[in-house]
Amino acid sequence: MDWARFAQEMATLARDLLAQTSVDATLERITGSAVELVEGCDAAGILMLHDKKVQTLAATEQLVVDSDRLQEQLGEGPCFDAARTKEGERVFRIPDFTREQPRWPDYAPRALRLGVGSMMGFLLYTEDEELGALNIYSRSLGAFTEAGELAGWLLASHAAVSFSSARTHAQMEQALGTRHMIGEAMGILMGSHDITEERAFDVLRRYSQERNVKLREVARMICERGTL
Repeated sequence: MDWARFAQEMATLARDLLAQTSVDATLERITGSAVELVEGCDAAGILMLHDKKVQTLAATEQLVVDSDRLQEQLGEGPCFDAARTKEGERVFRIPDFTREQPRWPDYAPRALRLGVGSMMGFLLYTEDEELGALNIYSRSLGAFTEAGELAGWLLASHAAVSFSSARTHAQMEQALGTRHMIGEAMGILMGSHDITEERAFDVLRRYSQERNVKLREVARMICERGTL
């Protein structure tokens, strides 16, 4: 492992991640970097676990999606475990899928038939937030060395911070957009019904509660239709 080159690539990655304009673009840069920087990596993706439902993000190949679906179906697998583990292990690895895997007895033989030879799963995290798992795959047996595992862990740790930052930025933009839309909808109601700002907001709130529709959706409907 050329650690000097790896350090330079990580520095470049840090700048690139800051320059991305969306969460999706950030995730795609992360998984693409895994293929580029981790020796032996043929494909990568990010697995998000919502209760028992799996969501695959920024997969570089269909193999990643198929593996995630298999882990969801069986409820087992290294990346599945990495995403739901809150304490203890942060890295999960299967170096050789032709060998018996007592920990994942159902997943391993079926993944081998998908074309997976070896794999690693890294928990993506910041100090106070669990974000899912970075999945790294190889079609070859025994593809990942200790150096490769360290490189993957460093990438995952670095990527988690960027992922969290991108999500926070996106949430802030959405909140600002919602606030603007609600203000516009209130203006429409005030103008068309000659009511006060307080009364206009009360109309929005009651409509939202009575019909169990989110406030921003009520505001969007008014902005599009010009009325309730």
